[in-house]
Amino acid sequence: MRLPLSFAALFLSVALLQLSSGGVGPLDAISGITLGFTTAEIGMLGSAHFVGFFIGCWWAPRLMGTVGHARAFSAFTVLGAIGLIGHMMLPDPVAWALMRVATGICVAGCYTVIEAWLQAEVTNETRGRAMGLYRIADMGASLVAQLLIGVLTPAAYVSYNLLAIFCCAALLPLALTTRPQPETPDAPRLRPMLAVARSPLAAAGVIVAAISSASFRMVGPVYGQGVGLALDQIALFMAAFVAGGALAQYPVGWLADKYDRRWVLIWLSVAAIASCVMTASLTDLPTSGVFITAMIFGLTTFPIYSVAAAHAHDFASSSERVELSAALMFWYACGAIAAPYLASVLMGRFGPPALFAMIAVGHAVLVVFGLIRMRARPSHPKTPYVYAPRTSFLIGRLMKSSREKD
Repeated sequence: MRLPLSFAALFLSVALLQLSSGGVGPLDAISGITLGFTTAEIGMLGSAHFVGFFIGCWWAPRLMGTVGHARAFSAFTVLGAIGLIGHMMLPDPVAWALMRVATGICVAGCYTVIEAWLQAEVTNETRGRAMGLYRIADMGASLVAQLLIGVLTPAAYVSYNLLAIFCCAALLPLALTTRPQPETPDAPRLRPMLAVARSPLAAAGVIVAAISSASFRMVGPVYGQGVGLALDQIALFMAAFVAGGALAQYPVGWLADKYDRRWVLIWLSVAAIASCVMTASLTDLPTSGVFITAMIFGLTTFPIYSVAAAHAHDFASSSERVELSAALMFWYACGAIAAPYLASVLMGRFGPPALFAMIAVGHAVLVVFGLIRMRARPSHPKTPYVYAPRTSFLIGRLMKSSREKD
């Protein structure tokens, strides 16, 4: 039990932070519908979140170097709480977009601090178990956060105040821990073209992963409302997507280590296209059928980022791994900024199924590009497959040793 207890404060902060940040996206979408926001305005909120996320990823290592881990974490949580509490004071889409920038900065900044702290504490012997517990805390809380939509009243002070309480509570474990603050890590150089140079297919894969995940998470509730789901059903719809993604990680990881990762990416995208076509065309499915399609969609799209990242690291040297992880995160953030707004515009013009039509087109492009890249160069010796969270530019430091061959 020593390992779980030694990192209990960090993992509790992760869980509380995810309950807050994971709930605000779908709550904003449902609240926006209640307040009469257009579909495009709701999509703008999701894009604004990832603008803040990108700013936070870049700014957090520098702020840690100036004021330390605990103070930086405090500043980011306060910024996130302000963004949440301010929602019902100014029920305007532009004001909400600015608040979502604040919550995006909070999420990226807090994860950067937590991951830097973890990196300083883990050893090669404890890294695997620590990362396993980290994934459980993060994905478990994310699943619960989606279910919150079924009990939170849209566009209500109490709903946003509850999320703000979770955000503030995330500060307590780190504020009260007696463990000394670690030294501040150097911020990785941001070289976006490093990802393209090592694997153009991997760079394309993480962009498509962003198109799938970011658009579904941010405007998926609008789709659910458009096909007649009640609030509690929308919560289960979103939770089914997260559950499908969690279930897919280990079997897809086994496939990615056993077979050519480019084929794994291609067949995941083919399956994602089939899932999108099925969801968009079968609009008269019973509620259980809608949940099943959401889970299948999560199964096929959620692992794409990790498979693409593993493929990129196959071509990287040990000294490049941290910067390569940051470069992949950069391209993911770019796709995530654009996807929710574009999806919402298409849904506003062509109806709810346009969300899955857009995602299917993205995966079709990835299939074609993957086949082209397979003709461009042969397969390459593999690094171990590692589940890659999309949390901060510093995540590569935690993943680096896991990717090294024995």
